Amino acid sequence: MHRFSGTNVVLTGGGSGIGRATVQRLVTEGAAVYVVDRDGDGLAETAQGALGSGRVVTEVVDVRDEAAVVAAVARAHQELGSIDVLVNAAGVHRTTPIETLSVPDLRELFEINLVGTAVFCREVVPHLPEGAGVIVNVASSSAAHGNPYMSAYSASKGAVLGFTLSLAAELAGRGIRVVPVSPGQVDTPLTRAVGGDASLAGLDFSYFDRIRSPWGPATPDQLAGAIVFAASRDAAYLTGVDLRVDGGSHI
Repeated sequence: MHRFSGTNVVLTGGGSGIGRATVQRLVTEGAAVYVVDRDGDGLAETAQGALGSGRVVTEVVDVRDEAAVVAAVARAHQELGSIDVLVNAAGVHRTTPIETLSVPDLRELFEINLVGTAVFCREVVPHLPEGAGVIVNVASSSAAHGNPYMSAYSASKGAVLGFTLSLAAELAGRGIRVVPVSPGQVDTPLTRAVGGDASLAGLDFSYFDRIRSPWGPATPDQLAGAIVFAASRDAAYLTGVDLRVDGGSHI
């Protein structure tokens, strides 16, 4: 399939996990993708593994740095010639009991998950074609239900979800689609790091046994498929609705 031939995409968080898998899927389908991440080595691996009729341009950017984001979007527009799609996949995860929640952790969660997403949207929207532009923001199923030890993370992703739905309403009159995609449990470097965190030893995680998908955790490729669908012309009538990709864990 070449649904993205001639389509130019800006994607954040492409250095690993869901972002990397989405870049690789987009390139396979013919897109030109301007990929940013704060991990330069990760970006290089993403670009090396992206094979297809599209192309990849990378830039090291910390989404917390407003000036860097503004400059990156300007460079992306200059490099690509136009921007048709924005995918905000950059994110950070924290599993933190409330007793040990720190203000720096809380700020980082919101600065990366929400503020970085919002500033990229602000900068890209003026470039998106009316009647055809698309924004896909990666939220989380944690935005819609409670998870122990994840109050701060859930709050940041709840903010992403609310921001995205409101932006969809704001841009509907201009024909720009805005879709939040909410993963459930996904096997990525971010989530695997939780299992190796010695500070969490002794905490009761039995609650999660009730909300895990019977299919096990998703792969980044499975999330990439949903994100690429949401960004494609196949989803031309989809906007302002939370696309939950959680393997039925909410049932």
